[in-house]
Amino acid sequence: MQDLYGERTEYQGDHLVESTAPVDPFVLFDSWLVDAFAAKEQGVLPEPTAMVVATCVDDQPSTRTVLLKNVSDEGFTFFTNYNSRKGSELSRNRQVALLFGWYPLHRQVRAEGTAELVPRAESEAYFATRPRESQLAAWASEQSATVASLQELTRAYAATERRFRGATVPCPEHWGGYRVIPIMIEFWQGQPNRMHDRLLYQRAGLTWNRSRLSP
Repeated sequence: MQDLYGERTEYQGDHLVESTAPVDPFVLFDSWLVDAFAAKEQGVLPEPTAMVVATCVDDQPSTRTVLLKNVSDEGFTFFTNYNSRKGSELSRNRQVALLFGWYPLHRQVRAEGTAELVPRAESEAYFATRPRESQLAAWASEQSATVASLQELTRAYAATERRFRGATVPCPEHWGGYRVIPIMIEFWQGQPNRMHDRLLYQRAGLTWNRSRLSP
């Protein structure tokens, strides 16, 4: 068995300092996202837009990884099947948490806030840019539902291909986007000796309060 007690990684990176950090957390996030894409080009970070979405219903949290598809000063946007487990849970409790784990860079970003449905036109516009195979999968898969076998999924996809053969695949009504409006965003930069940098941004009306957290 692997010796997990002895597993160690020595973290390092440029310090996060309050006096030089942007007053707007999205400016810092955009800068870090650029670094994440550069790491992808170097072959060390395969999915720079991957983020964990945590939901909670009846005191039972659940997590899954989705892809960030837009970020602005309004929040973080992802798309999914509204009938999936996360969609069902978000219909009952819109409070969510996000985690970007950019581990090769010794960085992570956490956010907490409320998920809101994006306008239907926005969902349809993004859906139209997806590869046709992904569009078909949105119709063929009853996301999170139990299936009898892989063959059942294969047959469902083939049936969907036949259904839309020679036609544009429309955006399903049960599929679309959520925008997470954050009330807090925390930036974590690994440092030697486990003395990591943690900068916390908390929304205060139209501005943000910024503070340092102990590692």
